[in-house]
Amino acid sequence: MSTKSIAVILSGCGNRDGSEIHEATLTLWAIHKNGADYQCYAPDIVQHHVLNHITGEEMAEQRNVLLESARIARGDILDLASFDAASHDALIIPGGLGAAKNLSSYALDGANCTINKDVETAILSMAERNKPIGALCIAPTILAKVLKHVDLTIGQDPTTAANIVTMGASHTTTLQSEVVVDSKRRVVSTPCYMLDARVDQIGDGAEKLVQEVLKMIESDDNQD
Repeated sequence: MSTKSIAVILSGCGNRDGSEIHEATLTLWAIHKNGADYQCYAPDIVQHHVLNHITGEEMAEQRNVLLESARIARGDILDLASFDAASHDALIIPGGLGAAKNLSSYALDGANCTINKDVETAILSMAERNKPIGALCIAPTILAKVLKHVDLTIGQDPTTAANIVTMGASHTTTLQSEVVVDSKRRVVSTPCYMLDARVDQIGDGAEKLVQEVLKMIESDDNQD
């Protein structure tokens, strides 16, 4: 049986302005631990802004999302514009505010947000092929905007949950490490740092999400 390939979309490096490093790294770890492989992607765009991760203050510099994401991927990363759904069995988007600032405008515009075109194309191309999609932390808001009628979780934050409903999706309240599986839409989500969580709970949630995604892939293989 061939090794399954999971595409992972990153949004920079650092939870305040890019990908949440624990969520991204533990997702990659879980993919390999559970016998699959991954290819990282990121859009080749300028970050919304750069923040000091100690003070939270904005810094007077610009960074590129693809180049910053390469820090997490150890250089093995592709421009999201080159994404080919036929090359992968599933897609996962870790969280971090980069998902809400660089992959989308959710942090600024809430339910009226826009989605980066390459991100939207990648999601829709996987959904059209009925391939599984996973999202961690704040990233389910992207799926709500793009896919509409899908059951998701971001944990317990009432404002974000309400925005997910406004965007046409539904929300299920969860605790740390729990996942929500929408078997019809082939989507799995987990709240991660949307809740007050420890890094081991992030790892548990990421692995459960990856395992559910792989179950969906295996189910497809058994039907072929």
